[in-house]
Amino acid sequence: MSENTVIDIGTSYMEGMNEQISLHFKTVIELRLTMAESIAHIATGDGSSGYGSKEDIEYGAIARHFMCAALYSSDGEIEMIYGDPVALNHPELFLDSIVNGERKVAPATDSSGEGVILFSVPCEYPMSSGKNSLSMVVGLSTQYMGEVLFLDSNRSLSYSFVICKDGNYVVRGDDGGHTNYFDRLSDIFGDEELDSAPYIEQLKSAMSTDDDYSLIIQSGGSRRHLYCTSLPYCDWYLVTVLPFDMLDHEISGMGTNWLTIVYISSFAVIAMLLYIFFRYFRLFRSQVAELKRMNIEMDAARREAEQANAAKQEFLSSMSHDIRTPMNAIIGMTALATNNAGNPEQVRNYLQKISLSSNHLLGLINDVLDISKIESGKMALNIEPISLREVMDSIVNIIMPQAKAKNQRFNAAAYDILSENVCCDSVRLNQVLINLLGNAVKFTPENGSVDVTVYQEELPEDTSCVRTHFLVSDTGIGMSKEYQKVIFESFSREDNARVQKTEGSGLGMTITKCIVDNMGGSISVSSEQGMGSKFHVILDLAKAEEPESAAGLPGWSILVVDSDQRLCTNTVKALESMGLSADWCSSPQQAVEQAGKLNGGYQLILLGWELQGTNGIEAARSIRSGLGEDCPDILLSACDYSGMEEKARDAGISGFVSKPLFKSTLTDALKPYSGDSSRENVHTKNKGDRVLRGKHILLAEDNELNWEVASELLSVLEMELDWAENGQICVEKFEKSPVGYYDAIIMDVRMPVMDGYEATAAIRGLERGDTGLPIIAMTADAFSEDIQRCLECGMNDHLAKPIDIQAVARKLKKYLR
Repeated sequence: MSENTVIDIGTSYMEGMNEQISLHFKTVIELRLTMAESIAHIATGDGSSGYGSKEDIEYGAIARHFMCAALYSSDGEIEMIYGDPVALNHPELFLDSIVNGERKVAPATDSSGEGVILFSVPCEYPMSSGKNSLSMVVGLSTQYMGEVLFLDSNRSLSYSFVICKDGNYVVRGDDGGHTNYFDRLSDIFGDEELDSAPYIEQLKSAMSTDDDYSLIIQSGGSRRHLYCTSLPYCDWYLVTVLPFDMLDHEISGMGTNWLTIVYISSFAVIAMLLYIFFRYFRLFRSQVAELKRMNIEMDAARREAEQANAAKQEFLSSMSHDIRTPMNAIIGMTALATNNAGNPEQVRNYLQKISLSSNHLLGLINDVLDISKIESGKMALNIEPISLREVMDSIVNIIMPQAKAKNQRFNAAAYDILSENVCCDSVRLNQVLINLLGNAVKFTPENGSVDVTVYQEELPEDTSCVRTHFLVSDTGIGMSKEYQKVIFESFSREDNARVQKTEGSGLGMTITKCIVDNMGGSISVSSEQGMGSKFHVILDLAKAEEPESAAGLPGWSILVVDSDQRLCTNTVKALESMGLSADWCSSPQQAVEQAGKLNGGYQLILLGWELQGTNGIEAARSIRSGLGEDCPDILLSACDYSGMEEKARDAGISGFVSKPLFKSTLTDALKPYSGDSSRENVHTKNKGDRVLRGKHILLAEDNELNWEVASELLSVLEMELDWAENGQICVEKFEKSPVGYYDAIIMDVRMPVMDGYEATAAIRGLERGDTGLPIIAMTADAFSEDIQRCLECGMNDHLAKPIDIQAVARKLKKYLR
């Protein structure tokens, strides 16, 4: 009766225990499948923003404490996104289930042979192989699942296993090294006369029909109660074993203490049940807390997604308006030009407006691409030695025509330059200055003024660097104090009637600020409405190696005449550092007086364009009139002297010096006057730059229309152009040409058969004496990393499309002097 009572109690206990563990298993599995579905939702997106990234999937798996995540295809291919590779133990059964769109739990092993529980939910996502996945799978270790399901025998009177139909363990404790529970049963019965085969067959039969199975195992004087039941969402079975050793020992010693033992046993059972209940309750509370935390995270993610969607809508709305405005002008003016083809003056006017709108549209596109790079964190700087003189000359050449079109006074100055050559990303530095100066010209009315100044100062904490300041100021409309606080935010434009008719994307200042920040610098703005604006950029730049100085100049005495006292003193200082004697004054009258007092006179007079009450041409006439035949050569210093050369020479001006005045600028300007035939050389030089006339250029371009445009634009430079339709033809034409026939190659990057990178490498690898000729990329790939790749493959320089004839001329002159 005692034994039967123990068996009845054990059976009831086992039924309740298995039911609790099964319910707990179902709760845990459903929770983990829900987590897996949330990751799959991240992967597939919300239907409007496209698929999520694999980084998002990985982050979602880590945040939910999964040890791995992968995609599973209809042909059984597993593509790991996160964690160690896994292999399914029964891939056929698993594949049949997920093909039917079921949520599924399946056993697997990782690369180290450890068990993994995989949770699968339907998910269609593009795989690296080009196929779409059938499901998303995430995994937890079997050890973790055993702890969660209370299967550890050390913490319970009973102990449990999770097995497959074939008896292999899915979740297990310490079982003496067995990998199959049927083998374990065979060993248990092996010491007895009974055959284990019928019991194993009964257990298999119950498993195949999903019926509960109960068995008392007698082995070596000890008894165990085995209870097996099926589990949801999988083809697994829960096997719980209750050893009767302790109970049997107590029953064998009962006798007169039977009632005490009954009470103690009952108390032990109740205590064990309460222990299990409280453990389960604590686990339930922790799971509830975890669910609350996940809900909070999901709410935060939803709010972020809503904010991102609102920002996207705002971006698209702004871009739609800003892009359609110049496009409308281009399309409309093109139609008007077609309708007025017989009126050249009207057509010329329409084409000018089309050109302006096209440049504005190109600026918008560049801004959008730049802000996309910046926000994705992919903007890279191409740090290389650059010349501040070349940077400023380029800026002057770009901004001067814009300022002249609005009758604005534009001035560029350089003071206290300690190192002309520094290490920096020249493309990004140009972009910063062009953005600032372009806005200055845009928001300054006609007859206003725009100035850009560069100066340097020592950096005591790092003598290998020099602190470089760029000041951009204007006399434009200015801005309010409130707007100055948000000027560097995306799409920010002051909501004011004064700027409503001024086109812009609102991205320029954001891009400028991001570039300056990436360079480790700072940018500030000061402005008042109606009083103009001033931007101040500070960059700490590494000094680059200065080029070798040319042969010394004669020991001249030079007089500097300009109303800008700071410019005069800096120019005198630069001339004296070159071994020359220099003085300065601020007016033509003072120049005549000083020249008369100096014994031996001056050999050159460096004359500024803007003087007190007059300009450089009138001042030259006044000086020549005062000094007569003893008047020295006069050089006019200005940012732009195009269109006034003839008047300047009639006034007695011998040559021109481009501002801003760097030391190298002064050296190049004075060199032509150091020889016997100086005047003749100077006059010849200033009649026109013929560096490019007659040069043979090989242009590699796969687009016939682009070739036609390029050949027409470059024809004004009087060069001889040959066309190569792709990289391979370019290499063949160069290889078949006589040595030295081509002076330079302009290379497109994206071409069929052989691209520009491969063609450059092939040309550099030829065995002939002219493989070192200049190769310049001319491509629409215009980011810093594109420029860096061109230089790494052997090209000398880079030009961005669309073609700018002046930029092409400057690059070619740089290498063909």
